[in-house]
Parts: sequence; C-alpha cells; structure tokens
Amino acid sequence: MPFGTQVNRTSPMQLSDDYVNACSMLYIMVVHHSQWFKVQTIGAKPMETSSLLQILLIVINFATRLAHNGNAQLVNCKASDREALIEFKNGLSDPNNLLSSWQGGDCCQWWGIGCNNRTGAVITVDIHNPDQFPGKFALGGELRSSLAKLKSLEYLDLSFNAFNGNQIPTFFESFERLRYLNLANSGFGGKIPPNLGNISSLQHLDISSTFGENFLDNLEWVTGLTSLKYLVLDGVDLAMVGSKWVRPLSMLPALSEVHLSDCNLQRSTLFVSFANSSSLAVIDLSYNNLNSIPRWLVNISSLLSVDLSYNSIQGSNSIGFCNLPNLRFLNIGNNNLGVSSYQLFKQSWSKLEVLQLDNNFVHGKLPASIGNMTSLTHLDLSRNYIEGSIPSSIRPLPHLQNFLLSCNQLCGMLPSWLGQLQNLVELHLNSNLFNGTLPDNLGQISKLSTLDVSSNHLTGNLPESMGKLSLLKYLDVSSNRLVGIVSESHFLKLKKLVFLDLSFNSLIFNFSPNWVPAFQLKSLMMRSCNLGPSFPGWLRSQRHILEVDLSNANISGSIPNWFWDISGSLFLLNFSSNLLQGHLPSTFSVDFCAKVDLSFNLLEGRIPLPSNQIAVLNLSNNKFSGPIPENVGDNSLILVLSLASNQITGAIPTSIGRMQEVQVIDLSRNNLTGRIPKSIGNCSFLQVLDLQNNYLTGRIPSSLGQLTVLHTIHLRNNKITGKLPSSFKNLSRLTTLDLGCNRLTGIIPQWIGEAFPVLKILDLRSNVFSGELPSALLKLSSLNVLDLAENQLRGTIPTNLGSLKSMTQGKSIREDLLYFLGDYYYQEHIVVNTKGQSLEYTRTLSFLTCIDISGNYLHGELPHEVTKLEGLVILNLSRNHISGQIPQDISKLCQLASLDRSSNTFSGPLPPSMVSMSFLEYLNVSYNNFSGLIPYSGQMATFEASSFAGNPRLCGAPLVVECFVSDPPVSGVIREIDNRYAVDKWFYLAIGLGFAVGLLIPYLIMSTKRSWSFVYFDSVDKTVDEILYLGCKTAAHFRNYCFHRH
Repeated sequence: MPFGTQVNRTSPMQLSDDYVNACSMLYIMVVHHSQWFKVQTIGAKPMETSSLLQILLIVINFATRLAHNGNAQLVNCKASDREALIEFKNGLSDPNNLLSSWQGGDCCQWWGIGCNNRTGAVITVDIHNPDQFPGKFALGGELRSSLAKLKSLEYLDLSFNAFNGNQIPTFFESFERLRYLNLANSGFGGKIPPNLGNISSLQHLDISSTFGENFLDNLEWVTGLTSLKYLVLDGVDLAMVGSKWVRPLSMLPALSEVHLSDCNLQRSTLFVSFANSSSLAVIDLSYNNLNSIPRWLVNISSLLSVDLSYNSIQGSNSIGFCNLPNLRFLNIGNNNLGVSSYQLFKQSWSKLEVLQLDNNFVHGKLPASIGNMTSLTHLDLSRNYIEGSIPSSIRPLPHLQNFLLSCNQLCGMLPSWLGQLQNLVELHLNSNLFNGTLPDNLGQISKLSTLDVSSNHLTGNLPESMGKLSLLKYLDVSSNRLVGIVSESHFLKLKKLVFLDLSFNSLIFNFSPNWVPAFQLKSLMMRSCNLGPSFPGWLRSQRHILEVDLSNANISGSIPNWFWDISGSLFLLNFSSNLLQGHLPSTFSVDFCAKVDLSFNLLEGRIPLPSNQIAVLNLSNNKFSGPIPENVGDNSLILVLSLASNQITGAIPTSIGRMQEVQVIDLSRNNLTGRIPKSIGNCSFLQVLDLQNNYLTGRIPSSLGQLTVLHTIHLRNNKITGKLPSSFKNLSRLTTLDLGCNRLTGIIPQWIGEAFPVLKILDLRSNVFSGELPSALLKLSSLNVLDLAENQLRGTIPTNLGSLKSMTQGKSIREDLLYFLGDYYYQEHIVVNTKGQSLEYTRTLSFLTCIDISGNYLHGELPHEVTKLEGLVILNLSRNHISGQIPQDISKLCQLASLDRSSNTFSGPLPPSMVSMSFLEYLNVSYNNFSGLIPYSGQMATFEASSFAGNPRLCGAPLVVECFVSDPPVSGVIREIDNRYAVDKWFYLAIGLGFAVGLLIPYLIMSTKRSWSFVYFDSVDKTVDEILYLGCKTAAHFRNYCFHRH
C-alpha cells in the first residue's frame, strides 16, 4: 500500500473511527506474524512469507504516519476522481452491495478507496473479493475506462472477482504511477494484453488464474517492467511461448520473485544466465512439464527458494543445488528423479531448512551424514525406494519439525534418537518394513502432533508413554503386529486427540465401563481389533465424532439406543463383520451423504432407512425380513444399495427407479418375488445390478437396455421367462452377463458378438435356448467364461473356436474384478460347474477361463482350433453327440485343469501327449467310443477307472480290462496291442452265438402264439422306461436320451 494513504478496507456497512487503536492492533499483528512465520515455513511458499512481511511493514509505516498526524483533518478526495469512480461503479454488478458506501462527497471514505493525505487524489482501489473465492461476494460486470482517469493510482486490486471471461482492459497501460496490480482469479480470460509492459513503475504484478483462462504467446513485453520485483503468472498458458520464457525474465534487474506454476512450460533454454540479477530469491516452476533441472537455475547464488515439484524431471546425478549458499527451501517432489540418497546427502546443505523430494525414485540407504543438516525443519522423502534401516548414529536434528519417510522400503528397528527430537511436530514412517518395538521415549516428544507408523511389522506393546503427548492430534499405528493390553493410561493426557486408528493389530482393550476419555475424537478406526464382546460404552461421550469403523471387532449384543443420539454427525458408520443382534430403529440419523455398513451381523427385523440422503447403505448378510420399504427410492442420492443375503420377501418397489444416482443395486440371495420393475431403467448411472437367487418371474424389462453404463448384471437362479431383450444391444460396457438357471427361450442372437466388445463373462446355462451355437460369439475377444450348458442348442461347434483371444493366453497376474465406490467395493463373482461340482469364483475369477457347452444336442467333430486356447482352464463338452478324435496335440492346453468329454461319441485312442498335462486335476472321458491302451503315466496316472468307464474298447490301467501287446512301446508310454489278443476271438464268437440264440428262441415261441409277443414287448418297454427315468434323476449322461423319449 502506498505511503501517506488513507484507505478504507473495513466492512462497507461500517467505517472505523479509531485509527490509533487500529494501528496498534496492526503492529501487534506484525509482531505475532513474524513469530508465526518462523515455525510455519511449510505449507506456504517461503517467499510468500517475505512478501507478506513487506506488506505488513508498509502497514506499520502507514500506522506510524497516522500516529504522527494525530487527529488532523484529512483532505477530501478530488471531484474528478469521485466522478470517475461513480462511472466505474455503474458498470459493475454488485449482488452483495459491497460498494454500498460509494456515495457522498468524500470518496476517500468509501470502502476500498485510499487517497493521498495531502492532495486527496485517489491512489488506491482495493475492491478484491473479501471471501477470496470467485462467486460469493464477487463483483462482476464491465470494467469501464473511466477508471483510467485516476492519474495518481498506485495500487489496484481486483482479485477473486468474477468478470466472466472478459479480457484484461488495455487502458490499464495509462496508469503511469501504478506500482501494484493484482488481477488474480478475477475471471479474466483470453490473451493478456502486452501493453501492460508499458507500466514501467509496476513493482508487483499478479495475473494468476486457477482455471487457466488466460494465455500468452510472447513474454518479451515484460522487459519493459524495469521496476518489477514480484511476478505471478500461475495458471497462465505459456505453451505458445515455447522455450523463450527465460530470457525476458533474466533482463529484469529488480526481479525478486517469479511464480510460473501450472503454465504448461515444456522446457527452458539451458544456457541463459541470470548473472546480472543478484536479487532473484524465489522461483516457482511447479506443475509444468519440465524434464530436467535448468542449468542456469543452479547458478543463481541469491536464490532462497526453488519449487520444481510436479514436473517430469528425470536424471540420476546430483540435483545440483547444494552449492547455493543462501538456499533455504527446495521442493523437487513428484518427479522422476533417480538420485541415490548417498549422492543427495553427501553435501552439507548447512542452511537448507526445507527439503521435499517425495514421490520420486530416490534409492539406496540413508547415510548418517543427514545429521549434518542442522538447519533442517522439514524433510520429506516419502514415496521413494529408500531401503535399509535408519542409522542409529545420525545426530539428532535440533530444529526438525516434520520428518516424512512413509512409503519406502525401510526396515530394521526404529532408532531411539527419534525421541530426542524435541521440536518434532509430525512423524510419518508408515508403509515401510520396520520391525521391533515402538521406542518408549516417543512419549518425550512434547510437541508431537502427528504420529503415523501404520502398515509396518512392528511388534510388542503400545507404550504407555504415549499418554503423555498432550499435543497429539493424530495417532495411527494400524496394520502392525502389536499385542498386549490397551488401557485408559494410554490416553491419559491426550486431550487434543481427534484421529485414532489402532486397526489390524492384536490389541486387547481394557476400559472401565464408566470411562470418559479426555479427548473428543472426530475419527475412530478400530477395524479387526478385539474390542468386544460388549459395545464400547465410552463412545457415548464422543459428541463430535464424524467417522467410526469398528468392523470385525468381535462386538456382540445389540447397538444401544444412545448411539443413535450421537450418530447424526457421522459420515462413516461401519460396524460390519461383528455379532451384533437385535432390531434397528425404523429410521436412523447420520450425516448427509454418509456411508453406512452394517453387513455380516445377526441383525433382524424390518429394513431400516436413514432419515436423510446417504451415499452407501449396506445391510447385506444379516437376518432382515419383510418387504423392502416402498419409500426406498426417496433416497435419490444413494450410490450403493446392498440388501443381499437376508430373508427379504415381497416385490421390488417401483420407487427404486427414483434413485437416479445409484451405481450398485445388490438384492441377491433373498426371497423376492414378482417382476423386475421397469423403473430400474431410469437409474442411468447404474453399473452393477445383482438380483440373483430370488424367485423373480416375468420377462426381463426392455428398459434395462437404457442402462448404458452398466458393467455387470446377475439375474441367475430366478424364474424369468421370455427372450433376451434386443435393447441389450445398447449395453456396450457390459463385462458380465449372468442369466443362468432361468426359463429363457428363443435363440441366442447373433448381435451378442457385436454389442458386447468388453464382455468377459457370458452365462446362459440351464435355460431353454434353442437353435445353433452362434458363430458371432467367437467375436467376443475379451471373453473369459462362456457357459451355455443345459440348453437345447443344436448344430456343430463353429470351426473358428480359436478366435477367442482372451483364452489363448494364460493369466499370470491377478486382476480383481472389483467396482470401487469410495470405501465400498462390489466383488464380481460367478458360479461355474467344474470337477463334477458347482464352485463360486470371486478373488480368483481373473485366472479363470472356461468353456462349458455340456448338456445340449451338439454334433459333429470338435474343431482342431480348440488347441489354440492355451489359456483354457475348464473345458466341458459332456452330454452331447460330438464325434471324432481328441487332437493329438491336446497337450497345448497347458493350463487345463478340468476336461469333461463324457457321454458323447468320441472315438479313437487317447493321445499319448495327455500325460504331460500337469495342471489337469479332473478328467472324464466316460461313455464314448474310445479305444486302445490308456496312456496311464504322468498326470494321467492320477485318475481312477470311473474317468474312463463306458468305453468298451479301452484297455489297460486303471481299467480291469487288460491289453495284450507284442511290441515295446514306441513313446515309452503307449504299447501296441499284442498278437496274443487274437486268442480272444473264440471268446467273442461264443458271446455272439449266445446273443443270437437268446433272440431266436423267444422269436420262435412268440411266433407260435402272437398274444405272448404283446405281453413280452410291453413288459420290456415298461422296464426300459423305468430304467431311463431313474437314470435321468441320478446320472447326468442319460439326459439327452430323456429329451428324446419325453
């Protein structure tokens, strides 16, 4: 603010009369802030501290001048300036009446206006948005050129207003005395006018923009700003400037601070020198696309602060800043630096106070020389690849306040010198491999506010000394191996604790039933802790709680009524996987858009609903009964509704279609009846629809075809009839289509192969689909599971079977099919018949590739192309009429674990290569026409005789029928049939003669008396019918014959 200025920045509704008191308060503020800045270096860019101190010093000077003038009469503003301001105001929109004081004769008393005490000329216009957020209290409209009539204007601040994309006015160049111009986040857009470079008196220029509305194609105009000290172009697009952005800046002799964050800078001229400038102290090039550290930057000896974070900087050599004598702040976090920690810390860095290298590729072990950085207050090496232990010989860093080593590969025990860091405020060691116990002297760090050692291998007890940390706010020791008893003494003095996470340990909690903690938590996480058996009564005292997760905590009994008195502020409520019983209130209160998970308990009664809008309601795997409330759709903002695995009856309410934001609806495994509501088609953001294992009837609504973002649909095991809706053609994002075990009819449409480009699972088993197997199915290149078993499909198997690309390669990496929505996820699953039984696949589903076309009327030969499906795990062709031989190179199916070809008409020998199929766990080739010697060695030797039964011409182990051979086996596995087999021809001849006699004698008898023949054949028919009926009930391989006879 210019010296000798009277300015009004109080509320526009009230002007202060007591300038002396105001000046005194400002002086106190300066003293207070100067102390505050010493300890708050992190979180703000360091030279922002310097700039703000300069402004505060200016305010001190202003206050001093006021004090010297006493109560002297101030000069009224110039009439011409007043008229210019009135005209300027008339162009503005002011919805909140910020400019309501702009009336009357003396404009020097108006809000945001400052005048020269001697001349009355307006030298300050400060009408920035006091809320500092575009929208609320923001001015807008037109910036009229009458403002240019303020010839003495030195200070102009229009920041955080909303000028709706208007260009920065060109008349600003007429402000010949302007020193301070702040247009930050004021809604201006388009190209920044280069004539701003004509304001040679300008010292402070801020045109930053959060949303990137402004751009420049040339930066040469800044060379005219010869007095410029402070330049902020954050968010201005400089892509068109290219690499020519450095030279103009190097020509500004007074430049002290440069902020070019998020300017789309690609690279810089490597050899430009700032040697002529000894004033540059702060440079911020963060959030750009720089791929290396500019060489000129490491030679500017005057630098105090450098921010290169969030670029693409690479390299494995020394980062080069260690020789800058005055450097205090260095941030190169979130890049791709591969420097070793030894190279990094071999220099002294004696004056460096802040070092941030998080999220890079820093590797190697921490050297003890890190203890030489005696000025260090903040060290962040988190999310790197540092290994080994923290050296016990490191000299404690006396000024260290923030120590962050999380997400590395550090191991060993925590050094005891951590407890000697008396100024330490934050300690983050989480997500490493530390073992041993927590040092007892951690309780001596009296200023500690944050302690995070989660996700390590720490053992032993939680030290009682933790209870002495009276300033501790955040404590996270989750996901370790801590044991022992946690009592009230562990929290004795933790009055400021707001976050507590003790999850995933083996701690035992011993609290008095009447214990009232000293703290008021906002977040309580005790997942997988032994907190029970009774519900924690001390929770009743926590009146400011925002999130509670006591899942899998061994809590039994009912949820006490008083809990629902404190639940109104909760945005996370997770009591899942306990033994909670009893009824819940019909309505309960939680915070807006809360997540409620009470799944996997023993809760019963009617389905409760929240009293307001929530995001997640998971009541699955309980004993809730009765119908789904008719008003369930009133919760229109819900994202997840899971009521699966209960005892819910009745129809699905049509109001469910009003949940227009819902992404997961899981009502599976209940006793629901009636039809699927057409209104579900209105849930346009639905990704998962699971209604399997109910008693739903009727047709599939065609409205489901409107769910264009649907990923998975499970309607399995209901009583749904009709055909597959043609509207499903619109479901191009579908990955799972599970309609098995229903009563669907018609043909499988050809459009399936075109409509579902990312389909992974297609299950249509146990329906009444007819017609031929559509060849278009083989266009589903992402398909992992194809189950068409137990239908009435006819025809041959398409010859291009090998085009199922996803089955041609084995799956070596698990890719869980999960749908995440915040803390909730839906686990994809499917039931597959394999190894003679039904198995449900969930976490291992990504490894499964399966083709099951059993129980149909398919005929013809199996295409040889099946051997291209080398990733196939399950192949079931049983109970068809498929003929031909097994391909000799069947062993190419090296991942095959289950092979069922039973009850077909396959013939020929079993290929010798089958002995090398080491993954094969289940084999059934029974009831075919295979012949020859069973290759009974290797993996084949693990199967019993039942796997080969019903093949009269098969011989050898494990069957009792022996083979007679004369020549030694060629392959070492298969032997040729011996000539001694010929001696059995008399045996077979005798059988043939006996069979002929058995037929001839009844014929001769019945030919003499015709009535006997009718009695005989009627008896035979009845006997055969009884045998086939029993066979249909007990043996799957009789199924096709049942279809033919009934």
